[in-house]
Amino acid sequence: MDRDVPSVRPEDDARTAIDLLAKTDLGAIPVVDEGNKVVGIVSESDLIISEEESDLHLPHYLNIMGGIVFVGSMKGFDERLEKAFATKVSELMTADPIVVHDYENVDRVAKKIADEHHNHLPVVDADENLVGMVTRADALSALVADSAE
Repeated sequence: MDRDVPSVRPEDDARTAIDLLAKTDLGAIPVVDEGNKVVGIVSESDLIISEEESDLHLPHYLNIMGGIVFVGSMKGFDERLEKAFATKVSELMTADPIVVHDYENVDRVAKKIADEHHNHLPVVDADENLVGMVTRADALSALVADSAE
């Protein structure tokens, strides 16, 4: 676990999170509230707009008597638009991320990482305050060390 992990706040500029991700090799930055409680996470994958999401064309519509009637589905269009033009961390982050507690054993942490298919998980204490970040590599190293003993 890395205890010296930077974090951002939901109201921070998206550029702050992008710059931190570029400066660190973590791949993800926890988002904390004013009480240092984890409320989200911004990962490199949150910054990438997939080919599917990059289609920001309006759904087909008809102009009928001065009004617009959408023929295609608007489902997901507003979310893709918001992500493409995100200006705040809260618009980029994944809210309510899966976390691990600092008292959990390495087997449980490794299982959580594997089951949830995440590479980075925030580590919190008993009061749910951020204390660090654990990566898949951290969990694997700890498992190897445990099995060697």
